[in-house]
Amino acid sequence: MSDEIEDEELERLRENRREQLEALMGRGQEATGVVEITELNYADIIRDNEKVLIDCWAEWCGPCRTVGPVIDELAVEFAGIITVAKCDADANPSVMRSYQISAIPTLLFFRNGQMVGRLTGAYPKEIIRKRLVDAFDLLP
Repeated sequence: MSDEIEDEELERLRENRREQLEALMGRGQEATGVVEITELNYADIIRDNEKVLIDCWAEWCGPCRTVGPVIDELAVEFAGIITVAKCDADANPSVMRSYQISAIPTLLFFRNGQMVGRLTGAYPKEIIRKRLVDAFDLLP
């Protein structure tokens, strides 16, 4: 293989990896497909989307910072299948009260407007992924 072809291939691999990392780092909704939940829009998002995962988190929460990137990865993996959203618990206390959330991180699973599951705590990606698959009857 010539040096020029190797350089082109290496640059292509670098660009692909850069795009993946940007998506995983949460460069806005465009990169990850993650929607921001607020007190004004949460009911509409739950009502208007068949399958919704909401990550309830806070900036100061260490376990939330562990789960956050996992949720971003799952948003990319399930793009077009599940609507993934994040709700800042401190900025949206009425949402937290509506779903009786007293500990974070808490993941809420909604299907056709109804809550079908919840997961509280920092779990590994595979456990969260399995709960998604089970809650929404997806193929593993």
